[in-house]
Amino acid sequence: VQLQAYGGGVVQAGGSLRLSCTASGHTLSNYHVAWFRQAPGKAREFVGAISRITSNTYYAPSVRYRFTVSRDNAENAVYLQVDSLKPEDTAVYYCAVPERGSYVSNLPRDYDYWGQGTQVTVSS
Repeated sequence: VQLQAYGGGVVQAGGSLRLSCTASGHTLSNYHVAWFRQAPGKAREFVGAISRITSNTYYAPSVRYRFTVSRDNAENAVYLQVDSLKPEDTAVYYCAVPERGSYVSNLPRDYDYWGQGTQVTVSS
């Protein structure tokens, strides 16, 4: 599964962005899709995810109520709406899908395919 993540940029604190994740040759609605982020010198961390079939959503406590994961099956895309951004949200954001899995994991090791990442920089 080839994933493309895009939509990052430079915004001021309090601003918003919408990140997109698309797939080539595969239907994203058949997969759980997760978003992770990695800041310089830090481990990759779970941000949020959306399940296949039911589109249940899951969030890390640090982004709950500020970030929203959604799907558009007609566009074969998954989005991460990021609002009320803080400087500590600065990171490279990745989308990822597992080869298989009956549950949505928040661990990077459970995901097999990754997008190339898109940089989000929040200035204070």
